[in-house]
Amino acid sequence: MDTEKKRIAKSPVKPAVKKATPKKVVAKAPAKKSAKTTIALDKSSSVNLQTIVFQLRYHTIYGQSILVTGNHPLLGGGDLQKAIPLQYQNDDLWAVSIDFGSNGLDQELQYQYILQNADGSNSIDAGNDKRIVPGQWNCSHLIGIDSWNFGGYFENAFYTEPFANVLLKANRTPVSLSVPKKTTHVFKVKTPLLPKGQTVCLLGSSKGLNKWETDKPILLARQEGDAYYSVSLDLSKEIFPMAYKYGIYDTETKQFLQFEQGNNRVLYEINLPDQQTLIHDGFMVLPNLNWKGAGVAIPVFSLRTEKSLGVGEFTDLKVLVDWAKQVGLKMIQILPVNDTTATHTWTDSYPYAAISAFALHPMFLNLDLLADKKTKPSLDRIKREHAGLNELDEVDYETVNQIKLEFLREVFVAQKSSFQKNADFVSYFKLNKHWLEPYSVFCYLRDNYGTADFNQWPAYQHYHEAEIAELIQDGSDAYEGICFHYFIQYQLHLQLKSATEYAHQNGIIVKGDIPIGIYRYGADAWQHPELYHMEMQAGAPPDGFAIKGQNWGFPTYNWQKMLENGFAWWKQRFEQMHYYFDAFRIDHILGFFRIWSIPMDAVEGIMGYFVPAIPIHINEFNSKHIWFDFYRYTSPYITENILWEIFGYENETVKQQFLEKDGYGGYKLQTAFNNQRKVEAHFRALPSDDYHQKLKQGLYDLISNVLLFEVKGSQGQQFHFRIGMDSTSSFRNLDSHTQAELKSLYLDYFYKRQDDFWKQEAMQKLPALKRVTNMLVCGEDLGMVPSCVPDVMQQLGLLSLEIQRMPKDSQKQFFHPNDAPYLSVVTPSTHDMSTIRGWWEEDRTATQQFYNSELGQWGEAPFFCEAWINKAVVLQHLYSPAMWSVFQLQDLLGMDVTLRRENPNDERINIPANPQHYWRYRMQMTLEQLMEATNFNESFAQSITASGR
Repeated sequence: MDTEKKRIAKSPVKPAVKKATPKKVVAKAPAKKSAKTTIALDKSSSVNLQTIVFQLRYHTIYGQSILVTGNHPLLGGGDLQKAIPLQYQNDDLWAVSIDFGSNGLDQELQYQYILQNADGSNSIDAGNDKRIVPGQWNCSHLIGIDSWNFGGYFENAFYTEPFANVLLKANRTPVSLSVPKKTTHVFKVKTPLLPKGQTVCLLGSSKGLNKWETDKPILLARQEGDAYYSVSLDLSKEIFPMAYKYGIYDTETKQFLQFEQGNNRVLYEINLPDQQTLIHDGFMVLPNLNWKGAGVAIPVFSLRTEKSLGVGEFTDLKVLVDWAKQVGLKMIQILPVNDTTATHTWTDSYPYAAISAFALHPMFLNLDLLADKKTKPSLDRIKREHAGLNELDEVDYETVNQIKLEFLREVFVAQKSSFQKNADFVSYFKLNKHWLEPYSVFCYLRDNYGTADFNQWPAYQHYHEAEIAELIQDGSDAYEGICFHYFIQYQLHLQLKSATEYAHQNGIIVKGDIPIGIYRYGADAWQHPELYHMEMQAGAPPDGFAIKGQNWGFPTYNWQKMLENGFAWWKQRFEQMHYYFDAFRIDHILGFFRIWSIPMDAVEGIMGYFVPAIPIHINEFNSKHIWFDFYRYTSPYITENILWEIFGYENETVKQQFLEKDGYGGYKLQTAFNNQRKVEAHFRALPSDDYHQKLKQGLYDLISNVLLFEVKGSQGQQFHFRIGMDSTSSFRNLDSHTQAELKSLYLDYFYKRQDDFWKQEAMQKLPALKRVTNMLVCGEDLGMVPSCVPDVMQQLGLLSLEIQRMPKDSQKQFFHPNDAPYLSVVTPSTHDMSTIRGWWEEDRTATQQFYNSELGQWGEAPFFCEAWINKAVVLQHLYSPAMWSVFQLQDLLGMDVTLRRENPNDERINIPANPQHYWRYRMQMTLEQLMEATNFNESFAQSITASGR
C-alpha cells in the first residue's frame, strides 16, 4: 500500500477521494415486456448491454437522497415521480444497478439525477447530455461514473443553442483519434471555451495514462453534436486506483499547454464480468476565462430602411445584422412580435397584449417578397399613394396595417389555389395546427362579428372542437376567410426564419421576448379559458416609474390547471420561440413566483395584491393588541379633512354627487360609484378636461384609501395588506400604537413570511420549463424583488437583468455595472424607461449625484447629457464583467451629436404609467444611413474590441 501511495503521489496534486464499491441495487425489467426501439443499433455488436451501474459522485448531507430519472421505462420513462433511488455508499458517492434483462438496453438512454432534500424540495441535474447508446458498447455490464451538473455553473450557458450553434461553432478543432482494439474505459469531460487549434488531453499516474509525461499526452476529441471531449482507452492491465488530470493541448504547435486546476481526479476499479466503464467527468477546472458579448435592443416596428413601408419588417432585420456585424455586436434583441390585432386601431400597438402567444403580427411582412406579376401593379400603386409613409417620424399603426391587410387579401386570392399544396406549408401546418387553426378561426370570427370580445359574439362564444371542425372544413362558408390567416402566418414564418438564419450566417444571435400575460379577448383565452383566472387582472405594484402601480389588464394564470397537464401550453410557447430565436427574455419573471393580481372592479394597480400569498389572519391583530375594526380597515376612509385635501373647493360637489354619510361621522361612496370601474364608466361619457380628470382621479384615490383587502370567502378572517398602506391618510389617522403594530405586520407580510412559499411556487414551474429548452434564458427580475429570486435564478442558470438606475440593493441609489454577476445582462435603459439622455434631464438632484459618484466627475453636472457623458455610461457597461451588455439603439446613437435626435423625449418607446400609450417609436434615420456613418461605427467598434466583447 505504501508503494501505491508513492506511485499516485508522483502526480501534480495528491488525490483526495475515498474508495467505495457500490452496493448492488437491482431494478429488473418487467417480464415479457421491453421498451420500443427508437434508434438503430450497431448490429456488429454481439453482446447485449444488460446491466448499467449508475454512480454519482456528489457530496450529500444528512437527510438528502439521490435518484436517477431517464427516458427508459426502468428509469421512470421521463416521469420524475417514478425516478429510481440510488443507494448511499458514502458522503461522496451514491449508486444503483439497473438490470435491463436478457434483451439488454434497446434504445438510446438519456438520464439525469435528482437531489431530494429533507424538506421535500428537489434539484435536478442540469443539461440533457448524459447519454448511453447501446450500439457503442460491446459489453454486458457498463459502469457509469457521473458528476453532478449544478445549473448555476456558468459553463452551462455555453452549451445552450446560441453558443453551440452560432457564437462558438467556429472554435471546434477536429482531432483524429485511433480506437483501441479493446476498450475498457471511456473518459468524457466538458470545457466550452477552448479556441480553435486547442483540444483537451489526458495524463495520469499509470502507464496507460503515460505517467504524467506532458510530451506524450492522450488527446480527446469532440464529435459533432456532442458536448463532451472523449477518448476510449484500454486500461485492462493497469493497477487501480489511478490519479489523473485533464489538460490543454495545442494541435498546431503540438505542445502541451497546461493542466487543469484543482485536486487530482482518482479512478477506482469495480470488478464485474465483461464490463466497460464510462466516466462523465463534468467540467474541466480552468482559470476563469469568461466570454463576453454586446448586443443592441430595438423593436422590429422601430426599424427603418429605404424599402420600409412605414414600419419595420422582418426583412429589415437583415440590414440590422449587417450593421451589427460591422461594429462587432453579437446579439440583436427585439420586443415581442406576436399578433396584437384586437380592434384594428392604434390601441393594438401594445406588443405585450398578444391575441395569440404563437401567431406573428401581419404588419411585419415585407410585401415585395409576396407580389407576383398579377399583384405587383397594386403594390406599385400603394407605394405611390403612400410614398410619405416611410418619411414619418413615428409609426402610423392604423394606416400601415390597413394597407398591408388589403394587399395581403389580394395576394391571397391570387395564390390561394397553390400555397396549400406546397409541401413546406403542409409540414408547417402540421407542426403548428394546435394553435394555427384556433387562431385563424378566432381572427375570422373577430372580423365577422366586429369585436375580439368573444363574450359578445352571437355564436361560438365558447370554443368547442366539433363546432370549429365544421368551420375549417373545405367548402364551408368560413373556409376561405380562415385560410387567409393560415397564408399570412406561413409567410410571416418564412420571412422571420430567413432573417434569423441570415443572422446566424453572420455570427449573430437573435433574442426574443416572452410576455408574461395574454390579451383578455384573444385566441388563447377563447380556446383555453380554464388556464386563466378571467376574473382577475395582472399588473405590477407601485414603483418609481408608476406610482399608482400598473394594471396590464391580462387575466392571471391558473397555475394549478397548467400543472395538471405538465405546463403543456408553456412548453408549446418555448417550442415556438425555438423556431426563430436563440435566446429569450422572460418578461416579468417574478410572475412565476407570484403575480400582482387586481380585481376586475379596479382600474389602478395599487388596488392589487400578490397571488399566491400567505394572508394575515385576524388572530394576528389580536396578538398585537390591535383592536380590529373591520369597517375602518377595509373600507375607504373618508373625512372632511381628506375631502378638502384631495378636492379643495370642489369637495362639496363631490359630497353631493358621489358620497353619502356613513353613520360613523364620515362618508362612504354611493353604490353607483363604490369601485373604480363604476367611476371610470361615469366619466367616460363626460368631457376629458382637467376638471373632470381631477374629479375622477380624486375618486380613485378615495377608493384606494384603505388598509386591508379581505380574502374572498374567508368570512372576515383573512386579509391582504394594501401596498403602501403607511402612506395613506387612513393610516396617518390611526393612533401611534396601532400604526406601529400594523407596520410590523405589514413588513412581515411583504418581506418575510412569503419568501420560502414563493420560492416553492417558482421551483414548481421554472425547472420544468427550463428542461424543455436549450435556449439561453434571461429573466426580467425588476421591481419589488423577493429575496428568494436571485437564489432560484442562480440554481437554474438564468441570466438576471441589471439596470444602472434600478439597483436591487435598497441601500444604493445606483447600481454600478462593475458589480454585475457574470450570468447577467447589463443595460443602461430598457423600452419601459427613458433613454440615458432622457433620464439625465428628469431629476437634477439624481443627475448631479450620478455625475459625481458614478462618473467620478468634479463640479456641477451639465444640464443636458452631452455626447461624452452618454459614451461614458456606455463604456461602463461594455467593461462590466456581465456576460452581456445590451443597449437600446437610441443610447448608442446618443454618443454622436450628428446622429441622435434633438429631443431625447422623442426616443422613448413606452411609458408604463400610461396603459393607453401609443407604441410608435421609429429610428430617425435609415439603417443604410447608419451603416454609412463611418466615424461613429469605427469608434464604437474600437470601444467594443477594447472592452473584450
